[in-house]
Amino acid sequence: MVDFAVYVKNLIKVYGGKVKALDDVNLMVEAGETFALLGPNGAGKTTLMRILTTQLKPSAGEAYVFGLNVTRDSGKVRKLISYVPQEMSVWTDISGYENLLIYAKVFGVPRLEREKMIDEALDIMGLSDVKGELVRTYSGGMIRRLEIACAMLVKPRIMFLDEPTIGLDPGARKIVWEKLNLFKKEYGVTIFFNTHYMDEADLYADDIAIIDRGKMVARGTSEELKHSVGGEVVSFTLENHQSKPWLLEEISRLKFVRGVFMENRDLNILVDDAESSLPYITDLLKSKALSVNRISITKPTLDDVFLKYTGARLEERGRVSDVRQMRYMIRRG
Repeated sequence: MVDFAVYVKNLIKVYGGKVKALDDVNLMVEAGETFALLGPNGAGKTTLMRILTTQLKPSAGEAYVFGLNVTRDSGKVRKLISYVPQEMSVWTDISGYENLLIYAKVFGVPRLEREKMIDEALDIMGLSDVKGELVRTYSGGMIRRLEIACAMLVKPRIMFLDEPTIGLDPGARKIVWEKLNLFKKEYGVTIFFNTHYMDEADLYADDIAIIDRGKMVARGTSEELKHSVGGEVVSFTLENHQSKPWLLEEISRLKFVRGVFMENRDLNILVDDAESSLPYITDLLKSKALSVNRISITKPTLDDVFLKYTGARLEERGRVSDVRQMRYMIRRG
């Protein structure tokens, strides 16, 4: 287990003696890789991360970070890790530099080394030019980069990032990941992150796991997971966008259909072979007097993988809106 950045064996976490947040979880994460954990809200992602960062104790089972038990060796573990939570973790009424100075003192960085280490963290995250400005004047992306800079300060062996870019626009998300990858390349750090963005896991994760209702239900690279779904996705854009549960049920009965779901006006059907399946589905839609505006065929995506293993889509919009509003209110004071 010393060879792994994270080693989890038969981990269980029960809240209040009733709610099983983690149910016999087993996991190994290689040192130096970027690992993504996907799952619906309430699946156990944050609980697992908080156990690995020594904030919670497991009810049963064991968890190790670089060979150190997170319960028995919690003090040693905390010297190897950094953690960026979903909630805002910097002060907005002081400057970016002052935030890092506070964290340097909390982390016990020697006084003679503080200036150099702060400047390095600010430079890595592209914040050197605004280090003297109040954080309340920063954009959302700049605030998140500052939070990550605070986590980078002590050059940890592993960074735990709980939805590192939630609420940011695509441009800001890209910048955050460019900076993280530069840091990883230079210092060989392991990155363990949760995300609601499938494209983020697809683009940046070396390895991905899906957790649902406290259990690990799938594991592999992005391509391995997509291959596990197999087949092709046929999408029909319907004129009537209202949900029709009876239609989904009827389509799901077709022997060649692996899965079906609606997203706005798009009826998405996972099949073994699109070319041979298309005529049958088209005839069925016509028999139900459903008009189709557009038909497209694609290979499975991580969204389709998530649907297969959890039975649902990964909802991000409401959560992103809530986080963005919360952070805006905090900045306003």
